[in-house]
Amino acid sequence: MIQIKSPFIVKLHYSFQTSTSLHLIMEYVPGGDLLTLLRSKRKFSEEETRFYAAEILVAIECLHTNNFAYRDLKPENVLLDAEGHIKLSDFGLSKEGMVKGKSHTICGTMDYIAPESLARSGHNKSVDWWSFVYFPLSS
Repeated sequence: MIQIKSPFIVKLHYSFQTSTSLHLIMEYVPGGDLLTLLRSKRKFSEEETRFYAAEILVAIECLHTNNFAYRDLKPENVLLDAEGHIKLSDFGLSKEGMVKGKSHTICGTMDYIAPESLARSGHNKSVDWWSFVYFPLSS
């Protein structure tokens, strides 16, 4: 994750491990998350929807280009920086090396999991597009 460079992905600056813990030093993102914003607004305007959707799309494309499947796209994992731009966070379910192979792990949040993941028929990076299509930008 340290090598991934995108204005729409939380930057991992440094990591280290002790005998009992893994520590991740990440970029500070002070704007809250998209779910909290959506709950307060109840619905985004068409312009806001296009803005957030475009930035999420660019972030997913960056991950896919770097052979990562994100696998947990949901409003809680989309943070907002001080200027209101998105930053994908929480890469605990991400999988590296999704070029040709498939994963059979069921992971993610039930509301956004692709059918092939639930069926354990094997999935690849396309599961992120399923989550993107069903990503709620209004409540």
